[in-house]
Amino acid sequence: MASAVEAAGGAPASEGVGEGAPVLLPGVPRQRGGAAPAAAPVAAAEPVEPPASVAPAGRRAAGPRLRRLLPTPTGTPFTFCYALLLVGTSLYAEHGDPSVVSALLQGSSTDVVHLTQAPLPVLIASALWSAGGLASGFAVAFLFVLTALERRIGGVRTATVFFGGHALATLATEVPVAFSVAAGQLPESSLHRLDYGISFGVMTCIGALAGLLPAWGRWPLLAVGGFQALSGLLDYVDPMTDWGHLLSLALGVAAWPLLHYWWRQRTGPAPLPGDLGHPALRAARVP
Repeated sequence: MASAVEAAGGAPASEGVGEGAPVLLPGVPRQRGGAAPAAAPVAAAEPVEPPASVAPAGRRAAGPRLRRLLPTPTGTPFTFCYALLLVGTSLYAEHGDPSVVSALLQGSSTDVVHLTQAPLPVLIASALWSAGGLASGFAVAFLFVLTALERRIGGVRTATVFFGGHALATLATEVPVAFSVAAGQLPESSLHRLDYGISFGVMTCIGALAGLLPAWGRWPLLAVGGFQALSGLLDYVDPMTDWGHLLSLALGVAAWPLLHYWWRQRTGPAPLPGDLGHPALRAARVP
Protein backbone atom coordinates (compact mmCIF):
# COMPACT_ATOMS: atom_id res chain seq x y z
CA MET A 1 0.00 0.00 0.00
CA ALA A 2 1.32 3.44 -0.89
CA SER A 3 2.37 5.52 2.08
CA ALA A 4 1.80 8.89 0.48
CA VAL A 5 -1.30 10.73 1.70
CA GLU A 6 -3.12 13.12 -0.60
CA ALA A 7 -3.87 16.57 0.68
CA ALA A 8 -7.27 18.27 0.24
CA GLY A 9 -7.83 19.15 -3.37
CA GLY A 10 -6.01 16.06 -4.70
CA ALA A 11 -2.38 17.24 -4.31
CA PRO A 12 0.05 14.64 -2.92
CA ALA A 13 1.73 15.21 0.41
CA SER A 14 5.27 16.61 0.41
CA GLU A 15 7.98 13.98 -0.07
CA GLY A 16 10.11 15.41 2.73
CA VAL A 17 7.61 14.53 5.40
CA GLY A 18 8.57 11.48 7.46
CA GLU A 19 6.32 8.51 7.87
CA GLY A 20 5.72 9.22 11.53
CA ALA A 21 4.95 12.93 11.15
CA PRO A 22 1.33 13.93 10.88
CA VAL A 23 0.25 15.19 7.51
CA LEU A 24 -1.05 18.75 7.53
CA LEU A 25 -4.08 19.40 5.41
CA PRO A 26 -4.73 22.95 4.23
CA GLY A 27 -7.86 24.59 5.53
CA VAL A 28 -8.06 22.49 8.71
CA PRO A 29 -7.55 24.57 11.85
CA ARG A 30 -5.95 21.83 13.99
CA GLN A 31 -4.62 18.30 13.32
CA ARG A 32 -4.33 15.27 15.53
CA GLY A 33 -1.54 15.53 18.02
CA GLY A 34 -2.06 19.29 18.56
CA ALA A 35 0.12 20.36 15.63
CA ALA A 36 -0.83 23.70 14.18
CA PRO A 37 -1.21 24.06 10.40
CA ALA A 38 1.82 25.38 8.57
CA ALA A 39 0.58 28.74 7.51
CA ALA A 40 1.99 32.19 7.23
CA PRO A 41 2.04 34.01 10.56
CA VAL A 42 -0.89 36.35 10.97
CA ALA A 43 -0.30 39.73 12.51
CA ALA A 44 -2.12 40.44 15.71
CA ALA A 45 -5.40 42.16 15.07
CA GLU A 46 -5.28 45.78 15.97
CA PRO A 47 -8.38 47.66 17.06
CA VAL A 48 -9.84 49.51 14.12
CA GLU A 49 -11.63 52.75 14.80
CA PRO A 50 -14.75 53.41 12.76
CA PRO A 51 -14.51 56.15 10.16
CA ALA A 52 -15.40 59.66 11.26
CA SER A 53 -18.51 59.56 9.08
CA VAL A 54 -19.81 56.42 10.82
CA ALA A 55 -19.20 57.24 14.46
CA PRO A 56 -21.73 60.06 14.86
CA ALA A 57 -24.34 58.50 12.58
CA GLY A 58 -26.61 57.58 15.47
CA ARG A 59 -26.46 61.10 16.81
CA ARG A 60 -27.05 62.62 13.40
CA ALA A 61 -30.06 60.38 12.76
CA ALA A 62 -32.17 62.47 15.11
CA GLY A 63 -31.66 65.54 12.93
CA PRO A 64 -33.53 64.29 9.85
CA ARG A 65 -36.32 62.90 12.03
CA LEU A 66 -36.84 66.29 13.65
CA ARG A 67 -36.72 68.05 10.29
CA ARG A 68 -39.49 65.81 9.00
CA LEU A 69 -41.83 67.40 11.52
CA LEU A 70 -41.64 70.71 9.64
CA PRO A 71 -42.78 71.41 6.08
CA THR A 72 -40.28 71.53 3.23
CA PRO A 73 -40.74 72.78 -0.34
CA THR A 74 -40.02 69.34 -1.82
CA GLY A 75 -41.43 66.98 0.82
CA THR A 76 -44.63 68.87 1.70
CA PRO A 77 -45.14 71.58 -0.95
CA PHE A 78 -48.79 72.29 -0.10
CA THR A 79 -48.17 72.86 3.61
CA PHE A 80 -44.96 74.81 2.92
CA CYS A 81 -46.54 77.23 0.43
CA TYR A 82 -49.71 77.61 2.50
CA ALA A 83 -47.64 78.37 5.61
CA LEU A 84 -45.72 81.08 3.74
CA LEU A 85 -49.04 82.59 2.63
CA LEU A 86 -50.34 82.62 6.19
CA VAL A 87 -47.12 84.24 7.40
CA GLY A 88 -47.59 87.01 4.85
CA THR A 89 -51.25 87.69 5.65
CA SER A 90 -50.62 87.52 9.41
CA LEU A 91 -47.76 90.01 9.22
CA TYR A 92 -49.87 92.35 7.11
CA ALA A 93 -52.80 92.05 9.51
CA GLU A 94 -50.48 93.03 12.35
CA HIS A 95 -48.49 95.81 10.70
CA GLY A 96 -50.70 96.99 7.82
CA ASP A 97 -53.09 99.92 7.65
CA PRO A 98 -55.85 99.12 10.20
CA SER A 99 -58.63 100.45 7.98
CA VAL A 100 -57.47 98.34 5.01
CA VAL A 101 -57.02 95.27 7.20
CA SER A 102 -60.50 95.71 8.66
CA ALA A 103 -62.03 96.00 5.20
CA LEU A 104 -60.20 92.87 4.01
CA LEU A 105 -61.32 90.84 7.01
CA GLN A 106 -64.90 92.01 6.61
CA GLY A 107 -64.83 91.03 2.94
CA SER A 108 -63.36 87.60 3.80
CA SER A 109 -65.95 86.82 6.48
CA THR A 110 -68.03 83.70 5.85
CA ASP A 111 -71.23 85.20 7.20
CA VAL A 112 -74.66 84.46 5.77
CA VAL A 113 -74.70 87.53 3.51
CA HIS A 114 -71.37 86.79 1.86
CA LEU A 115 -72.12 83.08 1.54
CA THR A 116 -75.36 83.96 -0.23
CA GLN A 117 -73.70 86.40 -2.63
CA ALA A 118 -70.40 84.64 -3.47
CA PRO A 119 -69.98 81.37 -1.57
CA LEU A 120 -66.85 79.98 -3.27
CA PRO A 121 -64.69 83.15 -3.25
CA VAL A 122 -65.51 83.94 0.37
CA LEU A 123 -64.81 80.38 1.51
CA ILE A 124 -61.36 80.60 -0.08
CA ALA A 125 -60.70 84.13 1.19
CA SER A 126 -61.63 83.28 4.76
CA ALA A 127 -58.97 80.53 4.85
CA LEU A 128 -56.21 83.01 3.96
CA TRP A 129 -56.14 84.48 7.47
CA SER A 130 -55.12 83.08 10.82
CA ALA A 131 -57.33 84.40 13.60
CA GLY A 132 -55.00 85.29 16.44
CA GLY A 133 -51.90 85.59 14.28
CA LEU A 134 -48.90 83.31 14.00
CA ALA A 135 -48.71 82.70 17.75
CA SER A 136 -52.19 81.19 17.97
CA GLY A 137 -52.62 77.53 18.82
CA PHE A 138 -54.28 76.77 15.50
CA ALA A 139 -51.37 78.30 13.56
CA VAL A 140 -48.89 76.07 15.41
CA ALA A 141 -51.13 73.03 14.97
CA PHE A 142 -51.45 73.85 11.26
CA LEU A 143 -47.68 73.59 10.83
CA PHE A 144 -47.21 70.18 12.46
CA VAL A 145 -50.54 68.48 11.71
CA LEU A 146 -50.70 69.30 8.01
CA THR A 147 -47.02 68.39 7.57
CA ALA A 148 -47.61 64.94 9.11
CA LEU A 149 -50.80 64.43 7.10
CA GLU A 150 -49.25 65.48 3.79
CA ARG A 151 -46.30 63.12 4.28
CA ARG A 152 -48.80 60.27 4.54
CA ILE A 153 -51.42 61.01 1.87
CA GLY A 154 -49.87 63.68 -0.38
CA GLY A 155 -50.48 67.36 -1.00
CA VAL A 156 -53.61 67.25 -3.16
CA ARG A 157 -55.46 64.95 -0.76
CA THR A 158 -54.35 66.99 2.25
CA ALA A 159 -55.74 70.11 0.56
CA THR A 160 -58.99 68.20 -0.10
CA VAL A 161 -59.31 67.25 3.58
CA PHE A 162 -58.47 70.76 4.79
CA PHE A 163 -60.75 72.75 2.48
CA GLY A 164 -63.48 70.11 2.58
CA GLY A 165 -63.68 70.35 6.37
CA HIS A 166 -63.39 74.14 6.23
CA ALA A 167 -66.29 74.46 3.78
CA LEU A 168 -68.60 71.84 5.31
CA ALA A 169 -68.19 73.07 8.88
CA THR A 170 -68.69 76.68 7.79
CA LEU A 171 -71.91 75.88 5.96
CA ALA A 172 -73.13 73.68 8.80
CA THR A 173 -72.77 76.55 11.28
CA GLU A 174 -73.99 79.44 9.11
CA VAL A 175 -77.07 77.81 7.58
CA PRO A 176 -78.76 77.40 11.01
CA VAL A 177 -78.05 81.09 11.66
CA ALA A 178 -79.94 82.01 8.48
CA PHE A 179 -82.93 79.89 9.50
CA SER A 180 -82.86 81.29 13.04
CA VAL A 181 -82.89 84.86 11.75
CA ALA A 182 -85.73 84.02 9.37
CA ALA A 183 -87.68 82.50 12.28
CA GLY A 184 -87.10 85.59 14.42
CA GLN A 185 -84.97 83.80 17.02
CA LEU A 186 -81.82 85.81 16.20
CA PRO A 187 -81.40 89.48 15.28
CA GLU A 188 -80.55 90.46 11.71
CA SER A 189 -77.09 91.56 12.84
CA SER A 190 -76.22 87.85 13.06
CA LEU A 191 -76.19 87.77 9.26
CA HIS A 192 -73.10 90.00 9.25
CA ARG A 193 -70.98 88.35 11.93
CA LEU A 194 -67.19 88.32 11.47
CA ASP A 195 -66.07 84.77 10.77
CA TYR A 196 -62.72 83.86 9.19
CA GLY A 197 -59.64 81.72 9.87
CA ILE A 198 -58.13 78.25 9.43
CA SER A 199 -59.44 76.63 12.60
CA PHE A 200 -62.14 74.47 10.93
CA GLY A 201 -59.67 73.07 8.41
CA VAL A 202 -57.04 72.42 11.07
CA MET A 203 -59.51 70.59 13.31
CA THR A 204 -60.59 68.42 10.37
CA CYS A 205 -56.96 67.54 9.67
CA ILE A 206 -56.41 66.70 13.35
CA GLY A 207 -59.27 64.21 13.23
CA ALA A 208 -58.01 62.83 9.91
CA LEU A 209 -54.39 62.45 11.05
CA ALA A 210 -55.47 60.59 14.17
CA GLY A 211 -56.83 57.80 11.99
CA LEU A 212 -53.42 57.27 10.37
CA LEU A 213 -51.46 57.09 13.63
CA PRO A 214 -50.94 54.06 15.89
CA ALA A 215 -53.08 53.82 19.01
CA TRP A 216 -50.46 55.46 21.24
CA GLY A 217 -50.65 58.64 19.14
CA ARG A 218 -54.24 58.46 17.89
CA TRP A 219 -56.16 58.77 21.14
CA PRO A 220 -54.03 61.51 22.75
CA LEU A 221 -54.38 63.59 19.57
CA LEU A 222 -58.15 63.13 19.55
CA ALA A 223 -58.26 63.95 23.26
CA VAL A 224 -56.41 67.23 22.68
CA GLY A 225 -58.70 68.17 19.80
CA GLY A 226 -61.83 67.25 21.72
CA PHE A 227 -60.68 69.17 24.79
CA GLN A 228 -60.08 72.28 22.67
CA ALA A 229 -63.62 72.16 21.26
CA LEU A 230 -65.42 71.20 24.48
CA SER A 231 -63.60 73.76 26.63
CA GLY A 232 -64.69 76.46 24.20
CA LEU A 233 -68.29 75.31 24.43
CA LEU A 234 -68.14 75.39 28.22
CA ASP A 235 -66.75 78.94 28.18
CA TYR A 236 -69.64 79.94 25.91
CA VAL A 237 -67.75 82.84 24.34
CA ASP A 238 -68.43 81.91 20.70
CA PRO A 239 -70.60 78.79 20.79
CA MET A 240 -71.26 78.65 17.06
CA THR A 241 -67.54 78.58 16.24
CA ASP A 242 -66.88 76.01 18.95
CA TRP A 243 -69.65 73.79 17.62
CA GLY A 244 -67.95 74.14 14.25
CA HIS A 245 -64.67 72.96 15.80
CA LEU A 246 -66.34 69.87 17.22
CA LEU A 247 -68.06 69.18 13.92
CA SER A 248 -64.79 69.61 12.03
CA LEU A 249 -63.08 67.08 14.28
CA ALA A 250 -65.93 64.64 13.65
CA LEU A 251 -65.62 65.15 9.89
CA GLY A 252 -61.96 64.19 10.06
CA VAL A 253 -62.79 61.03 12.01
CA ALA A 254 -65.57 60.17 9.55
CA ALA A 255 -63.01 60.30 6.73
CA TRP A 256 -60.84 57.50 8.20
CA PRO A 257 -61.93 54.77 5.71
CA LEU A 258 -61.17 57.07 2.75
CA LEU A 259 -57.84 58.11 4.27
CA HIS A 260 -56.79 54.49 4.79
CA TYR A 261 -57.64 53.79 1.16
CA TRP A 262 -55.54 56.78 0.03
CA TRP A 263 -52.67 55.72 2.25
CA ARG A 264 -52.68 52.16 0.83
CA GLN A 265 -52.69 53.59 -2.68
CA ARG A 266 -49.72 55.82 -1.85
CA THR A 267 -47.58 53.24 -0.05
CA GLY A 268 -48.53 50.22 -2.16
CA PRO A 269 -49.01 46.61 -0.99
CA ALA A 270 -46.31 44.91 1.05
CA PRO A 271 -44.03 42.68 -1.09
CA LEU A 272 -44.59 38.94 -0.79
CA PRO A 273 -41.68 36.62 0.12
CA GLY A 274 -39.83 35.61 -3.02
CA ASP A 275 -41.33 38.38 -5.12
CA LEU A 276 -38.26 39.05 -7.28
CA GLY A 277 -40.26 41.53 -9.32
CA HIS A 278 -40.10 43.97 -6.42
CA PRO A 279 -37.36 46.59 -7.03
CA ALA A 280 -35.66 45.94 -3.67
CA LEU A 281 -35.47 42.22 -4.37
CA ARG A 282 -34.66 42.60 -8.05
CA ALA A 283 -31.50 44.52 -7.17
CA ALA A 284 -30.32 41.68 -4.93
CA ARG A 285 -31.05 38.92 -7.47
CA VAL A 286 -27.98 36.98 -8.58
CA PRO A 287 -27.69 36.83 -12.40
